[in-house]
Amino acid sequence: MTDPFVVVGADAAGLSAASKCRRENPDRDVVVFEKGRWISFAYCGMPYFIEGRIERLSNLLSLSPSEVDERGIDLRRGHEVVGVDPEERRVSVRTADGETFERRYGDLLVATGGRAVTGPFDVRETDGAFTLHDMDAAAAIDAYVADPEEYDPDRADVSAVDRERVDHNAALPAPETAAIVGGGYVGVEMAEALTGRGLDVHLFQRSEHLLPPFGEAVGERVETELADRGVAVHTGRPVEELVGDDRIEAVAFDGDEFPVDLAIVGVGIEPNTELLSGTGVELGEGGAVRTDEYGRTNLPGVYVAGDCATAIHAVTGEEAWMPLGLTANRSGRAVGATVAGDPTPVGEIAGTAVVKAFDQECGRVGFLEKEAAIEAGFDPVRETVTAGSRSGYYPGAAETDVTLVADRDSGRLIGGSIVGSDRAAVRVNTLATALEADLTVPELERLDLAYAPPFSPVWDPILVAAKVLNGTLEG
Repeated sequence: MTDPFVVVGADAAGLSAASKCRRENPDRDVVVFEKGRWISFAYCGMPYFIEGRIERLSNLLSLSPSEVDERGIDLRRGHEVVGVDPEERRVSVRTADGETFERRYGDLLVATGGRAVTGPFDVRETDGAFTLHDMDAAAAIDAYVADPEEYDPDRADVSAVDRERVDHNAALPAPETAAIVGGGYVGVEMAEALTGRGLDVHLFQRSEHLLPPFGEAVGERVETELADRGVAVHTGRPVEELVGDDRIEAVAFDGDEFPVDLAIVGVGIEPNTELLSGTGVELGEGGAVRTDEYGRTNLPGVYVAGDCATAIHAVTGEEAWMPLGLTANRSGRAVGATVAGDPTPVGEIAGTAVVKAFDQECGRVGFLEKEAAIEAGFDPVRETVTAGSRSGYYPGAAETDVTLVADRDSGRLIGGSIVGSDRAAVRVNTLATALEADLTVPELERLDLAYAPPFSPVWDPILVAAKVLNGTLEG
């Protein structure tokens, strides 16, 4: 009998691969090892749970262990893979009880994801200091910001939750002032979430504008929106230290200390690749594992997918690392199909992303920063326009800022961003499709986009931006 398909990690990439393999090849044994208790959860929904928009933690679960079992997958929670022997095709596994054993594999997928970067900030032993990269952290933050007399323990309604951690945080006095360190996705979303919970929120960003991957036009609009909603935004203010012994007391910057009783550190993530250390696996961009178009590594029978794997950038054709939700699910599904006998590319990436800041919807794709575009070999030309989201006479129209970036020599679209309050974010999918198709700016300008007053002006904001950028290229 063929040795099993072994998967390490039971979240987006891992369970997508396991499920697809079982569907395509039901005779193949599939074993999934997960070192923790949580599986298949919606990381991107955590801020909305903390805000209170999501009523129960269980609403963020995509699959339960029983549903995984129904698919014929041998799921082993509390089983940490601690070693890989690619020559013998064996993994070493340690159980929650401390016992160890080995398991052979025919094919192996490492889908261990990423972890929150903490930089110089130690949040492990200080009450009120958190990162947000797992469900236990989300449950703990939700409990911490609640008044102890009003906290509803049923909100953390999943058996996998670290109940001791939740109960500890629920018993602490509710905070009044929060510092968020980092103005990226997590920082902006948590600023809205904590404002919704009634806290006085201060957002600290090292650079001069928020959401750096989205470009200045988006960052400026978001900063204004946050300020209008009562969030104090401190750009160009790198936090140097979290102050406090048992409980957070302040954040330190520029020689000063600002008193807070809650701190959220959101300064990025890094790939979990330690499992393959010493195997000879090749690492690439961002320290992630280098993979080919099918998710294969340089080790025979070993695949990597999700936040710990590289992929091919749709604009440059070169290796890139962009840990995003769709990338993980799509690549895992492709690996599962390949292992089952149907070779399927994991797909290229362009960094397509959206984020919400109160009423402002933000989207981005490709290259926006001049320096990054130049480093990739382009001569970037950029234009930003403001246009209406619907016909001006139709109720609900709002100003929408669109930034497009093109390569001067070829006229090819290489990046774009969009921000506005009226269905702006979904428009970025048009730009993502244009990048995947290698469209030039004139070709983008000629796209036959839909028009009706409730949805768009005759000239969609993207078409307006393409007209302006095309004029610059021709000038």
